[in-house]
Order: sequence, then structure tokens, then C-alpha cells
Amino acid sequence: MIELNTYCIPQTATIREALRRINETSGSGQMLFVLNDKQQVVATLSDGDIRRGLIAGHELNEPVEQIMFRNFRYLQDGNIQIEQLRQFREQQLPIVPVLDKDRHLCQIINLKMQKSLLPIDAVIMAGGKGERLRPLTLSTPKPLLPVGNKAIIDHNVDRLISYGVEHISVTVNYLAEQLEEHYSEPHQDVQVECVREPKFLGTMGAVRLVKEFHNDVVLVMNSDLFTDIDFEDMYLHFIENKADMSIAAVPYTVSIPFGICDLDGRDVKGIVEKPTYNYYANAGIYMLRREVLETIPENEFYNATDLIDALVQKKSKVIRYPLKGTWIDIGSMSEYEKAKDLAKHMQ
Repeated sequence: MIELNTYCIPQTATIREALRRINETSGSGQMLFVLNDKQQVVATLSDGDIRRGLIAGHELNEPVEQIMFRNFRYLQDGNIQIEQLRQFREQQLPIVPVLDKDRHLCQIINLKMQKSLLPIDAVIMAGGKGERLRPLTLSTPKPLLPVGNKAIIDHNVDRLISYGVEHISVTVNYLAEQLEEHYSEPHQDVQVECVREPKFLGTMGAVRLVKEFHNDVVLVMNSDLFTDIDFEDMYLHFIENKADMSIAAVPYTVSIPFGICDLDGRDVKGIVEKPTYNYYANAGIYMLRREVLETIPENEFYNATDLIDALVQKKSKVIRYPLKGTWIDIGSMSEYEKAKDLAKHMQ
């Protein structure tokens, strides 16, 4: 959590004092927010502003209001636009202030550390037995198996937090007490809530057990994924297409090393030599409008495929989001070893 006072300085402070303060925040944005006597943000001040001011002939004992940058960019509290935040990041702004309607500082977003501020809730499904990874999962739930320097599930929780997700629920069943203990304390200042299944409810059934959602968009994902998915891009794609549900999908290519008969019944129309077929596979990551969750029956086994079929039947808008980058479904020992090996190169 960023301490706001660390980045604030009164407009009457000297340039020398500003230099000292910027030096104290070195590596964390190197920018200060200049306040008037009403504690309103009236300008920003960077090391570049000071350098340019000194070159122009200003003295270290002059007030910062002589060199501060008044035409600064900021976000409005309660109306943060994700597209605008992305633009700021592309413009390589180090930190961005969030101001209330009276221009008081509410929050600071460090774009070197924070990828976004997505207005979504997240539910991570972590109730499975992980039978294909036995004997490793006989005494440890699969989400808590280590990949690199942390548990499988923590890679996903940390990534969600880096995108500004503050409301994260984890559905648990098999060896539930271990996951409940794992998240008994806040994780990076976010309290992850564990929701225990009374019985196995499938890949979507347990979502109905979450007592409260705080946002209109909910992301549901499997806990045993190792991925660098861009959640912001998926969210913007979801909103832009006005979808009811978005399914993250990874490209999957099937190459057949033989000539394949092109048939019309029993008649051969030709031979397709060693064809390659391209598909998109379900990545186990879904984004939904909150009201869609009412389609899921309570206390019944219900898979993601059941929800997709139900929404398609209702003519709801279900779209595919093409997932680029890393994605590993840790469902087998070979995939687990692959994820561990990849994690070594990402640390």
C-alpha cells in the first residue's frame, strides 16, 4: 500500500526540500504531488522538472511553485476509466494520482508495480482432488503445490492483485483446511475469502456459494493454471463486445501425419495430404456479467460447459477471448514439470 504523504509536498517548500523528498522515493516513481494550503493537488513535480528549473536559472532556496508542472494528468475517484489508465501506462507515466471532486488526493497508482485497477470480482476454483498428480496430492491440495518460489494458486492470486482486483474468493473442498489456513491472513493487503463446498459442485456450481459480489463483472478461473494472461485486455475486450460471458481460449493445432480421405459417404472425393487443423481450446478462465450467475442452480453439480450451453440456448452473447502468451493447465505430472521449469526462467 502506497503511503500518500510520502509523495506530497506543499507548494511553499523549497526546491532543495523537493530534491531531498524525491531522493527518498527513488525507485518508486520519482514524482511528488504539490499541495496548496487547502490540501488540494495543484501540480506535480518530477526530478526532470527540477533539472529543467535549475538549468533555467532557478535557485535551490526558491519555492517549488516556481517550477512545478500544473498541466498534469490524473484519474477521477469513483470514475476510473481503464482505457485512460492503459493510455497513461503506454505513455510511460511512472505514477498517477486519483483525485476526488475537490482535487484531494485519494490514491496513487504506481504503474511500475500496478498493472491496472479492474472493477471486477474473482472466484478461483480450488476444490478438486488433483488425482492425476498423485502421490503429490495425497496430503497436499494441488493448488498449494509449489511452482518456483510459491504455490500454484498464489501465482494467480498475485496476478489478480497486480491488476487491482481486491475481492477474491477461493472455493475449497478437498483438503480444504490447508487452503483456509494458507489464506487466514491477508495476502498483499488483500483478504482472500475461502468458500467451502458442502459437496463437489463442478467447475461452476460453487460460484453460487459466494455470499456477495462487489462489482458487475466476475472473473472465474481454475486454480491450477500457470499463465501470464492480460486480465485488463480480457476485460476491455469483454466490455467492448458487450458480452454476457467471455471464454479465454488458447490456440491448439492438430497436425495429422497421413493423407486423409475426403469422403462423401463411402465415395472418395480426394486425398488431403497431411492436413493441419487449428482450434481454440477452453483455457479455464471466464468473465461474466454478475446477473449471469443466477443461471447457475444452487447446490447442484454444474460445470462451465453447462453454463455455456444454457447461455447459448438463451441467445445470450458468449464470446471467445484469444489468450496470448503463457498458459499451462497443470493437470498432469508432465505439465507440472513444464510449469516448474518455466518458472525458473521467469524469476
